[in-house]
Order: sequence, then structure tokens, then C-alpha cells
Amino acid sequence: MATKRYQDDLYQAVNGEWEETAVIPDDKPATGGFQDLADEVEKQLLADFAAVADGSKQAPSAEFGEAVKLYQLAKDFEQRNQLGITPAIERLTWFKTLTFDTFNAHLGDIDRDLLPLPIAIDVEPDMKDTSKNSLMLTGPSTILPDTTYYAEDNQQGPQLIALWRQMAEKVLAQSDLSDAEQSAYLDDTLAFDRLIAARIKSSEEWADYPKAYNPQSFEQVAKALAPFDFEAYTTALFNHNPETIIVGDPRFLEEFSGLFNEANFTLYQRWAYVTDLLSNTGYLSDGLRITGGEFGRALSGSPEAPSQIKHAYRLANSFFSEPIGIYYGRTYFGEAAKADVTALVERMIKTYQSRLQNSTWLSQSTKDQAVVKLDKMVLKMGYPDKAREIYQQLHVDSDRDLLSNVIQLAQIRHQDHLSKLTQPVDRTTWNMPGHLVNASYDPSRNDITFPAAILQAPFYSLEQSDSQNLGGIGAVIAHEISHGFDNNGAQFDEFGNLHDWWQPEDYKQFNQLTQAMIEEFDGLETAAGKVNGKLVVSENIADAGGLAAALETAMQEKDVDLKAFFINWARVWRQKARIEYQQLLLSIDVHAPAVLRANVQPQNLDEWYTTFDVQPGDGMYLAPEKRIHIW
Repeated sequence: MATKRYQDDLYQAVNGEWEETAVIPDDKPATGGFQDLADEVEKQLLADFAAVADGSKQAPSAEFGEAVKLYQLAKDFEQRNQLGITPAIERLTWFKTLTFDTFNAHLGDIDRDLLPLPIAIDVEPDMKDTSKNSLMLTGPSTILPDTTYYAEDNQQGPQLIALWRQMAEKVLAQSDLSDAEQSAYLDDTLAFDRLIAARIKSSEEWADYPKAYNPQSFEQVAKALAPFDFEAYTTALFNHNPETIIVGDPRFLEEFSGLFNEANFTLYQRWAYVTDLLSNTGYLSDGLRITGGEFGRALSGSPEAPSQIKHAYRLANSFFSEPIGIYYGRTYFGEAAKADVTALVERMIKTYQSRLQNSTWLSQSTKDQAVVKLDKMVLKMGYPDKAREIYQQLHVDSDRDLLSNVIQLAQIRHQDHLSKLTQPVDRTTWNMPGHLVNASYDPSRNDITFPAAILQAPFYSLEQSDSQNLGGIGAVIAHEISHGFDNNGAQFDEFGNLHDWWQPEDYKQFNQLTQAMIEEFDGLETAAGKVNGKLVVSENIADAGGLAAALETAMQEKDVDLKAFFINWARVWRQKARIEYQQLLLSIDVHAPAVLRANVQPQNLDEWYTTFDVQPGDGMYLAPEKRIHIW
């Protein structure tokens, strides 16, 4: 294939040759920039886990030692295969005996055992007062990844449901249910799932997350949830009834009576039974682990399950991610790199301050408030100084089976999470571990997290030029800053509270620019289908702001190389993904497809055209009046 010109297709010009020969691992849905780094991190930690397990290396902390114990228990497939499905069936025995009349009396027991309920709750910072936590109510999850899959014109939905049923049939065939019961349980599970799908938000609706803030009185919520005894439930969990409940999905609450009632109780009970059984196959025999993952692999297109060793490590990581990340950061992330990246963040913030102050469409009052918010942003670089206290409570009993240990660990974590309802918000909490190849902005804390694992090439390296680093990690840093001012983040103030700090005319103009960004991406064709502009708008605003701020920072350097800047921007979005995975992401991911992230945003910047002499008629030419500038 002929190499593309930068002027026609930046992504292909930079990544096309790589893409031709790149091989997606059989146990992965994709390969590329982020994924390749994550694979290298995992490879390193797998070696460290093995060394601690065989005694050739000492555990760096008690918590890391407990993680290795869980890893060793998970990879003992001799014991797991002997036990088979029994541990998962035994935990459900008492639940099968419940009736509609006895259900409410056992709500505390159901929650304690982490069995599925017809509602979901969460403890999160209150959007209007982020110094305190509130209780949020939402609906359960569906079998399919999004409500859009249940639409009559979605051909994928029935195909995926058929695959799910095939998988579930294989698992239930090993249970103590009769053949007739197995069929009935699956019929009822799917019937209840359809009832859920008709009542909950889509991914597009959830993407506008300030709309999840709908406070209602406890009495209002309890009345709407009847015959589910919400008062009995919260009393069992908290020994009191919160005055206010944040209803994340008002329609779900309004239509709850059609989901859960005496006539539907058997549907619910069998749905909960099947849901719990399938969710625990990963902790049972190897055959059940592989069978229970068939549906997930169908969604992602991955032909193989992870190896036993990777599975064991990932399970341990799911419970001990923070201490593992601290070990990774201290061991593999140097202080020189941390100091250099911290200085880069400070440069980016300074550039952002200047860009806000020089904005041509914001009034001075709004500019001043935006700068205040920027000044208050908290930076979390590399990894936390110490793991949260909850990790000291997580202990693995090597004499018990794997599922029993997993349930116990999950129960401790669940109780700790619920206890936060009566505690002030801990703003020192990190929402990502140090070994995760990612970065984030938290609107409720107004903080930015940059784990150590992302602070390496191609995003960042002491061996890369300043222009390359700015096109990589610089744009990522400014991307996260921009989330404080995207269509969601813009509604929160410097303390993370949902609060209107805009002048009305400025916010009107911002909404018009937001709509322009939606339209720029909406309907763009990909191999997997069309892009939903509303779903991806927040990330696109952040990409646009991040790239523009990083570019301005690069141009302040005497030896700036804008070609290297744009080339590294395209390189970090390098990805080769299975078509099934691409289809999944188009439905649920708030990020635009990688190729569009690389190609669309540069077209909004005038410097793109002068750097590569892009002219009308070139594939990456966009007329000046169509170029979108927000931040």
C-alpha cells in the first residue's frame, strides 16, 4: 500500500506501515499505543509477581504480599477444577427459597452477599456540595452493552442475545437445575432484562452526567420503589434513612413498578440467580472461566481467553490495584522523570491561563472565574504516597476456595464504600493506580491524575524532543485540564460543585461551540459504523483544547519542530482493533475512534496548514470558517 501524504491522512501517514504488520494478540481486542504500553507494564508486573511467589523476591509491602497470595490461589487450577461449579451454586441455595412475601425481610442479607437487586445504589460526592457524600439510585445493568442494542432496527442485538444464551446454557447445564428449569430460568432472565432495558438510560444519556443529579426526598423515592421496601433496605445498610436520595435515572424510578412487582418476582429471582452465577464463572474451574467469558469475547472479537497466569494476575490486580501501582511507580518511575513532567504540567497550566485570558468570546467576569478554577486544580502525579487504609483489611485465606476469598474481599470493599455515606469526602483519593496507562479529570474534586505508567514513550520520554513530548503527554495533560471546561466540567466550579459561574451570554456562545463540535463528528463514517457526535462531544472538546494548548506551548520554544509535534500526536492514537470491538466502542465509548482523534482535531488549527502546506483539495483541508476553536 502506498504511503499516505500527511496532507491527506495524518493518521495513515504516521501509522499505516505499522498497521499493515501489527498483530492483535489472540486474547486482546486491540493493539497500539495505549495497549502496547499496558502490555509491557503487565509483562513487567507478571515477572515481579512470579518472583515474589517463588520466594526469589521479597514482597515490597504487606498489601502486595496479599495480592500475590490471591494470585497464587487463582492459578491453582487443580483445586479450582476439583470444586467445579459447586462454590457458586452453594452461595445461591438460600436465595432460591425466597418468596415475594419474604423478600423484603432479607434485603440486608441479599446486599451483604452481593447478590443482584432490582435497583443499584452508589455513594458519591454530592454534586451540589462535594464536601459531603450522598446516596445515588440507578437501575441495574443490561446483558447487552447499551439500550440501543435493544432497538428493533439494531440487527446486532438479537445476534448477541443468541450468543449470550448459548454461553448461559453451557454454564447452567453444570448446575443442579433440571433441563426444564434451565430453559425457564433463561427465558425469565431475558424477559426481565428486556424490562430493564426499556427503563434505563442509554450511554448517550449518561454522557451528560450533570443530568444525573436529581435529588428527591427519601419518602418520594421509597413510595416510588414500592413494593421494594426501600426503608428496610437503607436501615439494614446504614441504620438510618438518608433524607435525600440522588436519583440518577428519573425515568427508571418512575417506571420501577412495572419492573418489580409480585407478578414479576419469579422473573427477578431467576434473573438474579443467572446473573450472579455467570458473574462468578471467572473464579471457578478453568472450563467455566473460559465458557463464562465467551459472551465478552464475542463483544470484543477476541478469539481466546487470557492465559491462566494473566487471569490470576488480573484478578489480584482487581482487588489490590493501588498498592501494586505504588510499587510500580516507586520501582520503575524515576524522580527525574516525575520532576520533568511536573514542570511540563506547570507550563501547560500557564499556557492555559494565557489562553483563557486571551479568549475572544468570553467576558472578563467569566475569564476570571475560569482562571480561579484552573488555579485550584489539584495535580496527582505518578502514584499516591501510600495506599488507602482499606487495603490493610484485605486478607487472603489460602485454606479457603477462590470464590469464597473473592466474595469476602468484595464484601469488605463494599462495606467500606457504604460507610463513606456518613463521612466527609476524601479529596486525597486517587481514582487511578500508578501502573494504569491512562489519565483522568474528576469534576467533583477538580483534580487531574497522571499515573506513572503513561509517562513513557511515545507519550513522554527524556530522550524525545520537547516538541514530541508536547505532541504526546503535553496534549494529554492539556486534554485533562480541558475536561474542567468541557460541556460537563464547565458546569462545576473550582471546588467541584455543580454551580453556574458563567455569564449567560458566554454560556450561550459556549453551547453553540459545543453544538458545532457535535456536528463536526456526528455521522462520520468508520469501518464499524457512524459516529454519534453527542456521545463523544466531551472528549472531543478536551482533545481540541488539549491539542491547541500543547501547540501554543510548543511554539514558545526556540527549537520548536511542529512536524514532530503533529506526528507524535498521531502516533499516540495508533490502534488496530477488531471490528467487533470497534462496533462496541461506537455504541458505548465517550471517546471518538482513534483515527478520528488523530485526524480531525489538527484540521481545526491554522498551524496544521502552514506546517504541512495543506491546501484546498487535500484530504485534511478544512475551510477556515468551519474550523472550531473553543479553548
